[in-house]
Amino acid sequence: MSSRISGLSAIAPNYKGALCDIWGVLHNGVAYFDDAAVALQNFRKQSGPVILVTNAPRPNGPIKAQLERLGVPSDSYDDVVTSGDVTRSALIATGKTKLLHLGPERDLSLYDDLDVVLVGEEEAEMVCCTGLLNEFEETPDDYDDILQSIARRNLPFICANPDRVVQKGERMFFCAGALSDRFEAFGGETTLVGKPQAPIYEASLAALDAANGSPLDKSDVLIIGDSLPTDMRGGHYQKIDSLFITSGIHVADFGPAEAPDDAKVNLRLTHEDVETVAYMPFLGW
Repeated sequence: MSSRISGLSAIAPNYKGALCDIWGVLHNGVAYFDDAAVALQNFRKQSGPVILVTNAPRPNGPIKAQLERLGVPSDSYDDVVTSGDVTRSALIATGKTKLLHLGPERDLSLYDDLDVVLVGEEEAEMVCCTGLLNEFEETPDDYDDILQSIARRNLPFICANPDRVVQKGERMFFCAGALSDRFEAFGGETTLVGKPQAPIYEASLAALDAANGSPLDKSDVLIIGDSLPTDMRGGHYQKIDSLFITSGIHVADFGPAEAPDDAKVNLRLTHEDVETVAYMPFLGW
């Protein structure tokens, strides 16, 4: 049974480091949440380093720049690890060079300095999916033809963002994870590198150790996130304590955003077969 806490300060003394999600916890793509930034600042002062961990399918440089544009205080975190960072390693590991990019142009920085050539579907030896080309107008249904064609050819399919949806302001948009699900439904096999899979946690824990100056035991680490399939599932897979923020992508499932129904939250956690040390509507100290 997960209990609601009034602030991160209630459990922070139990930990020496944190892995915190970004989108839905620290900002909503339009503005950052001041209370969340203050909570992370206080955690860093009193407990230990904070690594921001995101399924954004770009290297951490552009994500740090985005945080700066949104006004996120730089002293609320120590470093950023992205799904894009670990995707680059996965692309190199294939040993292939002819790549079909399935996603918007803004994600092309993912391939900077990599030995890959962007080609069309017919020439492709592998596929990297970062999202929908036009998230404002398209749905996964629009990709059925190309996904079926890729599945028939058994092309390696790397999903650079396992998130199914993201909340931007007041709207929800589909992400690469939704296309990955559809691809698997057509018989294709995907490689997921972001949350909840191990590669991104290996990179994130390494960054946490570096910020701390010495290795931390997983029992001293707290995961903070708003997604059950990625953040909370990642905590379950890694056996790391998790704090669930209910006002993110699942907000509509639990009643009023400011006052989520305890029974509904715990029923959903049971249904997802994940455990959390506590939950909060919004991250705050």
